[in-house]
Amino acid sequence: MAERDTPSLRYRDAGVDIDRGSRLVDRIRAIASRTYRPGVIGGVGGFASLYRLPVDRYRSPVLVSAADGVGTKLRLAVETSSYDTVGIDLVAMCANDVLAQGAEPVLFLDYLAMGRLELTTAQIVIEGIARGCDIAGASLVGGECAEMPGVYASEDFDLAGFCLGIVEEDRIVDGRDVHPGDRIIGLASSGLHSNGFSLVRKVIETSGASLSAPFDGGDSLGARLMTPTRIYVRAVRALMDAVPVKGIAHVTGGGLALNLGRSIPAGLCARLDRQTWPVPPIVRWVRDTGGIADDEMHRTFNCGIGMALYVSAHHAGDAVRLLEEAGERPAVIGEVLHADGRRPERVLID
Repeated sequence: MAERDTPSLRYRDAGVDIDRGSRLVDRIRAIASRTYRPGVIGGVGGFASLYRLPVDRYRSPVLVSAADGVGTKLRLAVETSSYDTVGIDLVAMCANDVLAQGAEPVLFLDYLAMGRLELTTAQIVIEGIARGCDIAGASLVGGECAEMPGVYASEDFDLAGFCLGIVEEDRIVDGRDVHPGDRIIGLASSGLHSNGFSLVRKVIETSGASLSAPFDGGDSLGARLMTPTRIYVRAVRALMDAVPVKGIAHVTGGGLALNLGRSIPAGLCARLDRQTWPVPPIVRWVRDTGGIADDEMHRTFNCGIGMALYVSAHHAGDAVRLLEEAGERPAVIGEVLHADGRRPERVLID
């Protein structure tokens, strides 16, 4: 065979280091194992993940799945070098969606893609995912870490999550039993959570605000923006064992104005009294600094309510008490009405 005039190329020459990826898998294996619940078989490292269904606990189990990401909040993570909370955000976005159907999250998988696989950064992100799984009660059983030079800049990365839950078929929460007169209980958010950050970044750009500037007498603006999304699984699941919960809305993309209407039947609307809950300072800052109208705020951000629960008026007092005992900050923020044919809105905010 004739000798080559040019050196033989390796994958590493194209920007992908397989050995570095293998070292990350070794680190992930130890992190993930701390989240395992009964039923996990094997663990991280196989071609797929295995889980034994707890059929002894269910009469008619239904699998509930969700996939989501963290959006452009990741850009702020890079700009502030804050990688320890976006993993919690990732789990929250998926686990809270599964919870919105009444399900218990059991398994979680992640997808992490980086321009260059930085082991320390990747480990910090995945440790955050494991913390989120601990809070949600789910097992981190696998995922994918991809090094993608030419697609992402060296410091950039992307995250996606996939959550699998289980619910008894006759305990699925789908809003079909919501009726006029039912009360809406709002659970306080920790701030902006993980939605609307393209608009947040536009506000920062147009105002010239510094992410390192002190905010509200405490953290920096950047740190406050990076506050992770709340995970409501344990409190709401406990409430469901004590009080009939008719509907659940996870307030994500689309804000209050769109998400609350998704969890009630046609012909009904949710009427909210915005004097019944406090708006977090960081949400007020975005509104005031950006000069954003209330209607736009309501259709973009959670405005202080991360999850809304629909219960009967009879059960509202007990629900608030139980949620407070579970560490949440609940408030009765509105009620369900017959929709007015002259107004198409599913959610009215007064």
